[in-house]
Amino acid sequence: MTATETATPTAAPSTTESSAAQATVTIRPGHVQPLWAGHPWVFQQAIERIDGDPAPGADVLVLDPSGKVLGRGLYSPRSALSVRMFTSRGTRPIDDGLVREHLARALELRRAAGLPNRSQGAETTGYRLVHGEGDSLPGLVVDVFDDVLVVQLGTIGLKLREQAIVLALVDLLAPRAILDRTPRTLARAEGFDDTGDELRVLHGERPEALTFHELGLRFEIPLALAQKTGFYFDQRPLRAYLAGVSRDATVLDAFCYVGATGLAAARGGAKHVHGVDKSAAAVLIAEQVAAHNGFGELASYESLDASLAWRRTAEQGGADIVICDPPKLATGRKARDQALGAYRKLAAGAASAVRSGGLLAYCSCSGAIGAEALQRALALGARDAGRRAVVVERLFQGADHPVPAAFPEGAYLKVLVARVYEP
Repeated sequence: MTATETATPTAAPSTTESSAAQATVTIRPGHVQPLWAGHPWVFQQAIERIDGDPAPGADVLVLDPSGKVLGRGLYSPRSALSVRMFTSRGTRPIDDGLVREHLARALELRRAAGLPNRSQGAETTGYRLVHGEGDSLPGLVVDVFDDVLVVQLGTIGLKLREQAIVLALVDLLAPRAILDRTPRTLARAEGFDDTGDELRVLHGERPEALTFHELGLRFEIPLALAQKTGFYFDQRPLRAYLAGVSRDATVLDAFCYVGATGLAAARGGAKHVHGVDKSAAAVLIAEQVAAHNGFGELASYESLDASLAWRRTAEQGGADIVICDPPKLATGRKARDQALGAYRKLAAGAASAVRSGGLLAYCSCSGAIGAEALQRALALGARDAGRRAVVVERLFQGADHPVPAAFPEGAYLKVLVARVYEP
């Protein structure tokens, strides 16, 4: 599939101040404080009334019960998150200019964090440029893969502003291509699934693969394989940490995807890395990535369930470092208790595979699971395995995944690095 220049969106953006001011959303008493402090979400149950008749995706003015302005956001009538806030300035419409301002600010923040980095041996040309709420663009994700951008448009309001987003990205970064990888289920939930395809070309031509560097390692991920936008940039801090503590270590990387975390350990001097993942396609790419980076002989991979890999490793005396980075287990608060039981079982299996005194990197990307709850799951799981876990480091998502101070839900990624001992 080939696309020419930037595509015209299916619906014209509603960006004028006159249309933006047609409707107001008044918040119920008792629900104002988070919004006043800067929380970006207005839940359906927090709304007292809506004056006017806002269309899906419209720019609405948000008021407290006394009529004072809290800011402006985009309206999603089919979502439990009815309004996502873009600005606390009531006089500032959510137009093309505001979108570009927020994108430019996001770019400045990444540059201040040293991204991209083209220093020899530390090249990093893959990173998250826009992290939704953390960049005052709720629902929008933009990941950079060198000169290719991958976006996700998480709301009907963003879909209506697709052209403004694309034009601003082209102006700011001059990418070779921009791809839209909005999940079809999300698009349908918001009411704008009109393509039947989860991969659309918004600008340029469709590349064969996503190619980029991270911490000096080169990755090439086929579009057919890529999960979410294509890569888990949020775990860069863990990969940097492991590169510094893995000399002469044996490493077991569970849920390895394309092997990035284990390869960071290999680059740090590990003597052997073994990665396992249920996806045979991911394992194949991991092998290719390892070979391309010169680690084909000390890194091995197989399509295998993590629990089987842990059991086998335990029977062989354990690994010096075990990485347990499962997919999201709790999609919301209702699934929290069940997920905590699953995290406890994962901790037990992973801890049993660590030699006494070795390291366990125990991860959760479930926003509904707090750091304290995750640490308790680790303690109980280790105890179930007849081990004791001592946390020596706590890591979170990197600087390219910023979190507003008023939005604790945004700190979704937690990593506990623990020494595991026999009791």
